[in-house]
Amino acid sequence: MKIDLHIHTTYSDGMLTPTQIVDTALECGLDCIALTDHDNVLSHKVATDYIKQKKLRLEVIPGVEINTIYKGYEVHILGYFMDKDNRAFIDLINFQQKARIEQTHKIIELLVKKTGLKIKFEDVSRLVAPKGSIGRPHIARAITTCGGSSNIMEAYAKYINNNSEVYVERNTVSPHDAVEIINEAGGIPVFAHPIDVEIADKLTQQLASCGLRGIEAYHRKHSPAAVEHFSTLAEQYGLIVTGGSDFHAPSLNHGTILMGKNFIPDWIYDKLLLEKRKIELA
Repeated sequence: MKIDLHIHTTYSDGMLTPTQIVDTALECGLDCIALTDHDNVLSHKVATDYIKQKKLRLEVIPGVEINTIYKGYEVHILGYFMDKDNRAFIDLINFQQKARIEQTHKIIELLVKKTGLKIKFEDVSRLVAPKGSIGRPHIARAITTCGGSSNIMEAYAKYINNNSEVYVERNTVSPHDAVEIINEAGGIPVFAHPIDVEIADKLTQQLASCGLRGIEAYHRKHSPAAVEHFSTLAEQYGLIVTGGSDFHAPSLNHGTILMGKNFIPDWIYDKLLLEKRKIELA
């Protein structure tokens, strides 16, 4: 099997709709994907309804990526196979969505006040799918659209990076809370792209004691040495290994589609389903 367990759509900061993701995944020869939008799970139904309607052959695993902050680090926790009707999980999503909207309003207010950019909340919100997860990528796109920058990367560098005068830290849950709630909802919590977190090794030990079940060892940012390191770390704490491209959009270099490009062993799919079965039987 060819799999990719980390993909984003227009319901968070991806550029393709769930139906476009399905079509692109099939063009890339994928057999199974996971839709893992930031702080919401809305894209899964759209994708699966489209697959049924068109009678396509692609497995879509329900997923999510919860954005958390811990000791100043952005820590992302992936979740797979959660019960989307679980009360604690619903409350988590609602909390995260409210925090995103509040952060966006504050950043826009500061942008207007300190830079003179003529940008409104509506300019940003229209760039995300209805009830999707709004965030800084959408603000960067809105800045570019209104002429404040020549491209999205410049918008980040010039206006909304973490050291900018309009930076506003989002109010969010801890990675420990995210792991516990995904577990409570019958899901599989996984430490996403740990290469981005300087304290990943120590944090993995903490999260394992809170119910962490996996580490995303295979990621497009991970070198072979990083894959080996995080796979060893997973083995040390009895965790499964997952992997994905973390696909958001065609790359700026000739529109290359990175979905399914990084090697992910097919045994990862079997291990993920085995973990799901363990949870169901527990």
